[in-house]
Amino acid sequence: MNRIEKLNEFLKDNPGDSFLQHALALEYVKIEEYDKARLIFEQLLHRDPAYVGSYYHLAKLLEKMGDSKTAIAWYEKGMEAARKAGDQHALGELRSAYEELMF
Repeated sequence: MNRIEKLNEFLKDNPGDSFLQHALALEYVKIEEYDKARLIFEQLLHRDPAYVGSYYHLAKLLEKMGDSKTAIAWYEKGMEAARKAGDQHALGELRSAYEELMF
């Protein structure tokens, strides 16, 4: 059983598990199934906006897909979520990626 199959099995028992959803999206990125990865990241963040780590990965994916405008919006949402969570490390990573894209 590959990683995607295993993660989907785990998600059957825990469909709201943000860590599992994040991991599944990353697996789809690895095999370049970007639309699937994007959908999973977006669903995760709409359901659990405090899951700060997914903002960076979603925005980077959107950059890779050529959608800079939407990537910028997700970086901004991620920076706000990181501020609320007091996660300075994530805030710094998001800000750096945001500024690199903007300038």
